[in-house]
Amino acid sequence: MAVSKELRLLVGGRDWRGRARTPRTAEGWEKPVEQRVFPTAWARTQTAGLVRSAVRHGLLKPTTWAVTAPVVEGLDHLDGLKGPVVFVANHASHVDTPLILGSLPHRLARRVAVGAAADYFFDARWRAVLTALVINGFPVERNGTGRRAVLARELAEDGWSLLLFPEGTRSQDGWMNPIRLGSAYLCCELGIPAVPIAIRGSFAAMPRGRSWPVPGRPRVSVRYGRPLVPDEGESVRDFNSRLAPALARLWNEEDVGWYRSLRADSRTALSGPTGPAGAAPWRRVWEAGRPLSGGGDAPRTWR
Repeated sequence: MAVSKELRLLVGGRDWRGRARTPRTAEGWEKPVEQRVFPTAWARTQTAGLVRSAVRHGLLKPTTWAVTAPVVEGLDHLDGLKGPVVFVANHASHVDTPLILGSLPHRLARRVAVGAAADYFFDARWRAVLTALVINGFPVERNGTGRRAVLARELAEDGWSLLLFPEGTRSQDGWMNPIRLGSAYLCCELGIPAVPIAIRGSFAAMPRGRSWPVPGRPRVSVRYGRPLVPDEGESVRDFNSRLAPALARLWNEEDVGWYRSLRADSRTALSGPTGPAGAAPWRRVWEAGRPLSGGGDAPRTWR
């Protein structure tokens, strides 16, 4: 075991003590390591698509719906929607992706590619294969740079819709982080719509550190908003400034209902889903980790 551990350190650019072999003073002149991209084109072949459809309908969705109690709203906003589009969602749990893929109409879900963190889902070959096959995942860098950043655009140009989590990572405490510009950039560059999706309750159902949802089939909600189309000549930042409040309004519907959320948005009094200001970390986690009730004045649709 000791020999194999030392070999792994050497392969990873470390010496037997675990220290970098390149002095800090020489790091600026060190030849950059070429970024290796795990191939995922095979996962978008017809054969892989048939396998993926069988796994999703026979295993992934039934399991997700068995261990959580999803409430899906806003699917009427997707009527007549044709790809490619960019689905933009908040991200607090590993259960978010199965919830979205399971709630989307099949005509859209079968043509969705999911952006997954390259340093987590594609760091081991077995996990990369499962990610590509089961959810049609493709690697993305958390900083949005490199060859992998180009792959998202190429997929959209080939007619694939994208599911992206523009916060860059799962929430540490259940509340949203600022939305990065990558999703808005793709929409503006390619002239395709963005569909905001707000997920509530997934942090309480399966927070960081858990490999399975908590017992009791906790309630989660998935809300789809109206597609937003970039205006001609609209800048990326301006479009993102429309996209972020749309996601915040959907988030707040769970607490105050559709009408009050819409009124608050029109008065620019809508608070972003960032948690109680100045609260201690434990309270932020406690607030986000409370089970969802049936609050708000919006109708409930169980699926």
